[in-house]
Amino acid sequence: MKALIFAAGKGTRLKPFTDYHPKALAKVNDVPLLERNINYLKSFGIKDFVINIHHFGNQIVEFLKQNNNFGCHIEISDESEELLETGGGLLFARRFLDHGEDFLILNADILTDLNITDFVGYHKKIKDFATLAVSDRESSRKLLFNDDLILRGWLNVQTGEQRLAEFNKGFKPLAFSGIHCINPIIFDKIKRRGKFSVMEEYLDLMQTEQIHGFVHDSILIDVGKPESIIKAEKHFK
Repeated sequence: MKALIFAAGKGTRLKPFTDYHPKALAKVNDVPLLERNINYLKSFGIKDFVINIHHFGNQIVEFLKQNNNFGCHIEISDESEELLETGGGLLFARRFLDHGEDFLILNADILTDLNITDFVGYHKKIKDFATLAVSDRESSRKLLFNDDLILRGWLNVQTGEQRLAEFNKGFKPLAFSGIHCINPIIFDKIKRRGKFSVMEEYLDLMQTEQIHGFVHDSILIDVGKPESIIKAEKHFK
């Protein structure tokens, strides 16, 4: 199985580090996030990667070169001309991923101990084109799921704004973990082009398609702010 690691973002919340470096090379206990996530996925047998780059992307390329790609096969999806966000970045990397096999997506700034084998097994069992890892934790935005864990909406916790596929029948609000398992048939379903969030496509597609959530209670830290690095260092040695 291939994994697409989103490493292109500017990481503005991690300034001043990201004034000079990509956020994917921010360190937790002296180990860069990108290295941690490559080794994390390797522990589940994944050694085939696509990494998208934009902000100080040359530093990521050089880092991988210095470490012999950590013994993996790594392809670079180079967005240096324009940062395309998650949806645009996924489409831009299509040539590396659209080969009939399911693949993973992981944000470079997410650290977790989620069992990838269980996640992928669930995805293959339900045979959806997209399965999203979610958990019951604090978040300013939540995805809403019915009793069968099918995506039916989105909620901004702070403003109360909702996007719903149907009347809210007591849907369960869960926070997205930044980890997806995808069947490449998704490339034929995405309508947007250019720069866009893949979540916008999911919220459109939930009207006509089944997108399942995979609920977990694993450690998950969004290493987006300096204080979250301190938190991550307590859990990831």
